[in-house]
Amino acid sequence: MKTLAIKLPEEVDARLAATAKRSGRTKSALVREAVMLLLDRTSPARGSAAELAGDLIGSVRGLPVDLSDNPEHLKGFGR
Repeated sequence: MKTLAIKLPEEVDARLAATAKRSGRTKSALVREAVMLLLDRTSPARGSAAELAGDLIGSVRGLPVDLSDNPEHLKGFGR
């Protein structure tokens, strides 16, 4: 693991120390978690389209599973 030195305003350090004490975690662990949350929020999504939309697949009810297998839905298509 790499080491990184950062400068924090005293107020931020005090809040970080209090949160670490309350949660029973180290300040380093809290900072690592905060950095990862920021990176996850601001970095482009990773994975295939199916992986990224996995929670959406099959979430819509009442529509045919595949419109291409029902000629009724293709009436007039391409005219």
